[in-house]
Amino acid sequence: MVIKRGFEAKALDQESISELKEKARLARGDILTMTSLAGSGHPGGSMSSIDVYTSLYNCAQVNPEDPDWSERDRIVVSHGHTSPGAYSALSRAGFFPIESAICGFRLAGTAFEGHCEPMVPGIEWATGNLGQGLSAGAGFALGARLLGKNWRTYVLMGCGEQQKGQISEARRFIKKYQLNNLTVIVDLNDRQISGKRPEIMPQDIQACYEADGFKVIEIDGHNFQEIYQALRSASLDKNQPVTILARTVMGKGVSFMEGDEKWHGMALPLELYQKAMAELGIPDKLEEYKKMRIAGDFPKVERKLKIVQIKINPGEPKNYSAEEKLDNRGAWGKALLDIFEKNLKPKEKPLAVFDCDLMPSVKTEAVFKKFPEFFFQGGIQEHNTASIAGALSRLPVLTFFADFGVFGIDETYNQARLNDINHTNLKQVLTHCGLDVGEDGKTHQCIDYLGLGANLFGFKIIVPADPNQTDRAVRYLAKTPGNFILAMGRSRAQVIVDEKGTPMFGGDYKFEYGNIDRLRDGTQAAIFTMGQMVGYALKAWEMLKAKGIAVKVFNVSCPMELEEDKIIEGFETKAVITYEDHHIDTGLGAKIALKAVELGLSAGFGFKRLGVKEYGLSGKPEELYKIAGLSPEQLVKAVLEIVG
Repeated sequence: MVIKRGFEAKALDQESISELKEKARLARGDILTMTSLAGSGHPGGSMSSIDVYTSLYNCAQVNPEDPDWSERDRIVVSHGHTSPGAYSALSRAGFFPIESAICGFRLAGTAFEGHCEPMVPGIEWATGNLGQGLSAGAGFALGARLLGKNWRTYVLMGCGEQQKGQISEARRFIKKYQLNNLTVIVDLNDRQISGKRPEIMPQDIQACYEADGFKVIEIDGHNFQEIYQALRSASLDKNQPVTILARTVMGKGVSFMEGDEKWHGMALPLELYQKAMAELGIPDKLEEYKKMRIAGDFPKVERKLKIVQIKINPGEPKNYSAEEKLDNRGAWGKALLDIFEKNLKPKEKPLAVFDCDLMPSVKTEAVFKKFPEFFFQGGIQEHNTASIAGALSRLPVLTFFADFGVFGIDETYNQARLNDINHTNLKQVLTHCGLDVGEDGKTHQCIDYLGLGANLFGFKIIVPADPNQTDRAVRYLAKTPGNFILAMGRSRAQVIVDEKGTPMFGGDYKFEYGNIDRLRDGTQAAIFTMGQMVGYALKAWEMLKAKGIAVKVFNVSCPMELEEDKIIEGFETKAVITYEDHHIDTGLGAKIALKAVELGLSAGFGFKRLGVKEYGLSGKPEELYKIAGLSPEQLVKAVLEIVG
């Protein structure tokens, strides 16, 4: 290889151009072979992007022998359906044997999935859901700054996906925070699935980027010298982010494919495949690869993604007395500030917190005032913020994203799902959950966060009962690797105490994920509850006690991972009630019912779920709970109906 990495040379010499052209020619054959062998895939856009892919993977600061080199440039492929192009370019650049990609493409059990996946060496971010790649790139670019690194981030995108609104959100964030170490390359082939891009949705892509403060360079996306010069110019520009509009031809390199959107997502049939390979001057080895694929006789490649371990000082827990009036979100904010104060010292690992114009409500304002350089205001742009925070958390940066429940999980579920697929290490904090939001009404009452969060295989969910448990839960998730959702209401939450008036979650209490807390004991029934409803359940316990009814009350702060011993203990009373400020069919009651069936348990006297059965109204939480059948008095009535 004669090409020098890092764009130090002012121009490519003829030998380097010849090398790149040959690699791209072979890669075009690889694209057609792997898609035809699999019988599906996206050859058209892969072939229009392949010259840019070849240039980047051979000229950027990446190391084929060490794909996880910490100082590498980050290359994000946003239009993930062009995975055949990315895989073939990576292989021809030396990252793995070409047989691995061709034989393994879209084959169950291999790393080479239909859309770009980071199990493939050289792929940084799983994509396919268009419009999220630029946000992920912004996260990596921001990480370079926070970590004091010199890597650059390149985001390759399709022209059709520019129609996505999240891209404009990302552009504004990139310009605001002067992420000038990021370069965008748009494959401008003017074709998408349904036809010509300007006819599907007219858009002046250049004007959009220029309006948001990007320098725009337009080039011939099949001219290696122009590609190189544009990338080099962008790498030298420290004053503004740069977008390269690479004018290309869909299906470039095969005459009958060129400019035809038919080949966007369809593999060539055998006769046309043979014709295309002859035109490219590449031997037809389809049958040979087919035998290797069937026999599994090809090199297996897979990169193991690991969640970054960050040594964090979680600080000492705060203790709140029974007399103190504080909401859980206030306790979260105080714990967050304490963690920042304990860790943001010289030579310590950096932290970051993201906000979407809600800092007084989600209680991140104190961090903003004291540590503004680690606070990132995304504005009313939740989709972009969720993706940036997720990508940043893949680096050794402890990353928090705080938002209202309806915005932080309902609105950005797709972004959370892609974060999960990408093995992020995000600490997502949802405030204003449940009917407890009160007067803001049904549009702001997030009553489905457990149902949505349960669909994310890699997320743990914590619903703390009071300020003391909130404080300890925050410190726990800060030091524990993995994705977490911390959910809480809006109103003040009474400090939970035992029968002697001592705080249950203060003092020496230690939060452990999955534990269920027995708050009160009894023999006639068991109440399982969580979050804001714990205080109401204890009021009901007092009322039942006055009637001579002794029941157990359990606090379930981790409803997605239930402690079996406590579930068994509750069902031994033969009368079980679940009590929650959440959609009745997707929350705590449904989870406990399922667990009971799995354990072979039976509530002989009765099992009743109390929860939210319809969208709430606008009013004080106590009023809304009464309308929903969730007041302490209605809980008492439900218990009495079961125990007789």
